[in-house]
Amino acid sequence: MADSAQKAAPAAARPPKRREPKTLPDGTRKPNPYKVEKKRRLPAVPEVVLNRRRERRAHKKKSLALKLKAKTDKRKLRQKYFTRAEAYIKKYRTMEKEQLRLKREAKAQGTVLVPAEARLAFVIRVRGVNQIHPKVRKVLKLLRLLQINNGVFVQLNKATLSMLRIAEPFITWGYPNLKTIKQMIYKRGHAKIDGRRVPLYSNTLIEKYLGKYGIICVEDMVHEIFTQGKNFQKVNNFMWNFKLNNPKGGWRMKTKHYVEGGDFGNREGKINALLAKVI
Repeated sequence: MADSAQKAAPAAARPPKRREPKTLPDGTRKPNPYKVEKKRRLPAVPEVVLNRRRERRAHKKKSLALKLKAKTDKRKLRQKYFTRAEAYIKKYRTMEKEQLRLKREAKAQGTVLVPAEARLAFVIRVRGVNQIHPKVRKVLKLLRLLQINNGVFVQLNKATLSMLRIAEPFITWGYPNLKTIKQMIYKRGHAKIDGRRVPLYSNTLIEKYLGKYGIICVEDMVHEIFTQGKNFQKVNNFMWNFKLNNPKGGWRMKTKHYVEGGDFGNREGKINALLAKVI
């Protein structure tokens, strides 16, 4: 037993074997001398096909990114349209409340509030070319009233009032309200693009041609027409003249003035009831 203890003692005192590091001083991994490297086999698919697949994947990735960006931009634009429409509605309500307040104050003081003169008119042609004077024909051409039941918005001033008086036997006109303007543009509005009559099917179309004036949606057009803004003429020229129907029940008498029971002439606020029938 003593001999075995003497033999085991030097074995226990022997220091443990140190493992060699697996990396070289430059940080790269040491090659394994026992590992048998396999020869790389040539790809079974031709290189041309692999390149096409790679290009197809890259194209798909790019198109998906573009679609995502377009979707995000569209969402932002919709939000912008909604914000503008909301701001205009608040403005219109404020104007109505102010008008109502002035009426109540006038009534409390025992006076009458005289409304301001109208600055916007809607003109409809009611008669054709029979027995028409060349001067009247020229005025109707300037107003873009080329056919029966054509209609346009006109900004009232000294020059346009003179033109309306000259062509009065062939037209009827009045002062449209906000509701009528909206219905006309939304239901009968068409744009004039490259000499063609194009329906206003999207706000993108409006932004493309009127975006440089800060008009990007239909509500902007309604606001410009209703308030006679600085871009009124741009918006009015952008729109094709309105093509309307005959009123339900027909016209009364085109050769008599409206105040005499006929159709032509100025009917002031009553134009809204007529436009409700012809839209």
